[in-house]
Formats: sequence, C-alpha cells, structure tokens
Amino acid sequence: MVTTLPQTPDLVVVGAGVAGGLVAKQAAEAGLRVTILCDGPTLDRADLVDRFRQADPQSLMSPYPVVPHAPQPQVNRTGDYLIQKGPDPYDQQYIRAVGGTTWHWGAATWRYIPNDMKLRTLYGVGRDWPIDYDEIEPWYYEAEVELGVAGPENAPFDAPRSKPYPMPEAPFSYLDQVFHDKLTALGYDVIHAPQCRNNQQVYDGRPPCCGNANCMPICPIGAQYSGNMSVEKAQAAGAELITNAVAHHLEVGPDKRITAVRYLKPDGSEFRLKAQTFALAANGIEGPKIMLMSKQEHAPDGVGNSSDMVGRNLMDHPGTMSKFDSKDPLWPGRGPNILSGIVNLRDGPWRERMAARKLMPDNKTHVHEVTVEAIEEGLTGAELREAIRHRAARRQIVFSFNEQLPDPSNRIVPSSEGLTDALGLPRPEIHYRIDDYVHRAAEDTRRRVEEMAVAFGATRDSVWHNDGYLPNNHITGATIMGDNPNDSVVNRDCRTHDHPNLWIASSSTFPSVSSVNVTLTIAALAIRMGEAIAAEARP
Repeated sequence: MVTTLPQTPDLVVVGAGVAGGLVAKQAAEAGLRVTILCDGPTLDRADLVDRFRQADPQSLMSPYPVVPHAPQPQVNRTGDYLIQKGPDPYDQQYIRAVGGTTWHWGAATWRYIPNDMKLRTLYGVGRDWPIDYDEIEPWYYEAEVELGVAGPENAPFDAPRSKPYPMPEAPFSYLDQVFHDKLTALGYDVIHAPQCRNNQQVYDGRPPCCGNANCMPICPIGAQYSGNMSVEKAQAAGAELITNAVAHHLEVGPDKRITAVRYLKPDGSEFRLKAQTFALAANGIEGPKIMLMSKQEHAPDGVGNSSDMVGRNLMDHPGTMSKFDSKDPLWPGRGPNILSGIVNLRDGPWRERMAARKLMPDNKTHVHEVTVEAIEEGLTGAELREAIRHRAARRQIVFSFNEQLPDPSNRIVPSSEGLTDALGLPRPEIHYRIDDYVHRAAEDTRRRVEEMAVAFGATRDSVWHNDGYLPNNHITGATIMGDNPNDSVVNRDCRTHDHPNLWIASSSTFPSVSSVNVTLTIAALAIRMGEAIAAEARP
C-alpha cells in the first residue's frame, strides 16, 4: 500500500548533499515551501570522529555507519552493491546520509577554466557545454561565498575572476613549499589549491583549521564545509527534511509534468509526495537509476529518457599515483591533506590527443604504509623503528586527475539480472571502459613524475607507479547537458527536456569532467537553479 502524504510543497528536493542543500536553501529563503528527501540518516560529527578513532582498520568510510536500506559502496568492496560489467572497474564510493559525500572529501574547490567548457570547438574532442564560462562565473563566486573558499589570486592556469576569493589561500606546508621551489625550477607552476576550509579566521561560524591532517575521512572540528551545513540553513529557512526516505519512482502525468515522487522507508513502507516542482539532487549513480526505474505509460523508457541518454556518458577522473622517497625529509602530514596543485597540464593544444590533468603532492601521513612495508621486509627492533622514522619523513606521493571524455557506452543501468538491495530495488550495473585518451596522458604523467623525483634526490627507476587507475568519486555525465533534446537529458538551465518541472542538480549534468574537482561547479549550478526555481514560482 502506498500512503499519499497530505503536504504538497512547492518544491521537493531528492537528495541532501551539497547540491540538494543549496537548491533547497535558495528556494526556502525565497519563501517557497520546500521538502527535502534524504535516503540516509542525519550524522553527528562527534560520533563520526569517535567511530574513526576506534575503527580498525581505518579507511575513508570507517567513520560512517552502515545504512542497510541505502547501501554505500566502498572502493575495497564495491561488488557488494555496484555491479561491474565493463572491462575497467568503476569503483566509486559515496555516503548516503544528510550532507552526502562532502563529509569525507578533500574540500578542493577549483573552478573550471573557460576552455574546459569548449572541448569540441577548440580541440575536436568530447562535447561543448551549452553555456560558456562567463555565464557561470558570477555563480562560481556565489558558491565560493556559500562554501567559504580560500584561494590564491592571479595564479597561473586558474580561472578568471570578477571578485576575490572570500578568504586568502591556506599557507603551504613545508612539503608543498619544497615542491613549489623544486618544480618551479623545472618549469612547472605549483599553486595554492583553492579549498573551502577556514584557514586564518572564523567564517560562517566555522572555526579555523587546526591541522589534524585527517580531512579525509572526517574534519573533527567543522572547519571544512560539508553539505549538511547547507541543509541546516535550508531547514532554518523553513524547509522540511525527511530522512531515511529512499526515492525510487517519479510519477509522470499526461502533460509530461512530474506529479509525485514515491519513496520507501527502512521497514519497506511506501509513501507518495506530490509537489509543483521537483529537483533531483541524488548523485550521478543514484539519480539516473531512479530515472531509469521510473518506467510508466507517459515515460516508457524512464523519466527524462526520450533521448536514450539517461545513464550514459559516465565519467570520473581516472587517477594515477606515483611515489618515491626524497633524499631529504619533508615531513608529510602537517596540515590539510592537499594544499597545492601542479597546474601546467590543465590546458594546451595537446588536448586534441590526450587528457588534461591536475597533479597534486600528497600531504597525508604515510606512517602506516611504511610500517607495513618495513615489517614485510622482515625488519624488527631498532632497525624497524629507524626505517619507519626515515621513510615516513621522506615518502612522497603525487596524484593526478585525468580528464575523461564522454562516451555513451559508459553507462549505469538498473541491474539487468534482477539483483536487488535490501529494499528490493535494483542495484546499479556499470558498463565502463577507460580509453587511449586517458592512457596517453597517464603515460606522460608517469614520465614527468620520474623527472620530478630526480630533483628530490631519487632515481627514475626507484619511482613506483600504481597499476590501472584510482577512482576519485567524481561521478559525472549520466544526465548530460545540451541544447539538443535528441542527444542530452537537461538543457542549459539543468531542467529536463522531457519534463518542464523536473530539474537535475548534480555533476551528472556536466558535458565534460575537466581535470579538477567538480564540487564547486555543482554548487554554482545548484545556487543558480535554486534561484531560477524560486523566480519561476513567484506570482
């Protein structure tokens, strides 16, 4: 039996992460009646910190409680939920709770550069955005104010700005300063990474960072922005929050408007919520899955899917990792995890044939890694202690994010084999392949890191490179944006072509993934969307 709820809000937001929180906040503050549905629970920071301290082993997900009714994939065991069907794994992980995955992110808040949005025009690959950088630039600034971003002014290969960052950049750690000095001598530009983490002042009620160095998986004091903060602001403006509500079906009327959303509670009971407007702000796997599950008379192929593009063009930043031991100690692990970026490879004419990249020195502590390594070598006693001290101070890791091009064959669909989760809903099935555009860039990056290592007193043949690619949880492209309804899901405003009252707030709308983190662009488009929905609802 389905229970129809008595309330009929102006706007229902499905999802309570950074995107859903910001859409709801903008709409509620404009006077709309807003209801937010979240598939998981609310979380308490102190409880998360305690769980992390007691966890063995510790991982990015160890602070976060298991949510049986809303499974949360983990990189080391995505097979529990994600069904991998392609030649390459799409081993994503995400948090299904109020605040979403920004609970355990690195808080990197980079803008796209203008050329990132015109790949087809400039380089003959990928797709162009239907909007250009100048159109989104004011919203980038609004997002930086909302999230509290600290960043560098007039940095090379950073995006043009009309106004300064809300806060100055976080100072380099000693490690980042040495990387800056040595790599600048090699012709690289190493800049302060923009991030929404307070550094030298209180901002928006958040304290300044105290350098715990475990931003991932949990900022213990709340200096770092997380999506629950925007949800709480939406609630303060009058929005209603319904937790542990797993949306699974959008109802479509004869006029193609969405009339209601249906959701399940942990006990399997089902509810139906009607509204005037709907914003789907689930992540880039769960949102398309809801749309594809919603097959019905007036949407026979699923909601928003007349183009057959829902679920397709799945992207991430396939990552490389290279490590070496420097001659001199640099003491990683002091301050936030990532403080700088090597940005020369964000753009250039070579994007015609290989991916743009952002490289990042890793400022996390490596004590556990070098300890396991030394024990496996058979070291004991004083020799073991000395090896740990020596290597932990010198272990250097350089990560890269590789831009990936949209490919319709890379996709997510509800399980084709009838595999379901605890509520009986289809599990996500992933078809995914990483192409030569990324492979060529990864090889170039590995060669470059070997050259960098020599500047730190290591040898080229001592550099270790990971096999395959690391996932970075930047789930992009599966409800792609475009002007043509025949090859895209949403228009330039992120409103679905098929349904005039359904909007999508997610990186799943992005036509390109760029070489930088996606969250600031998610936030900018969400604020823009919230204001547009509010303006349309006003008499």
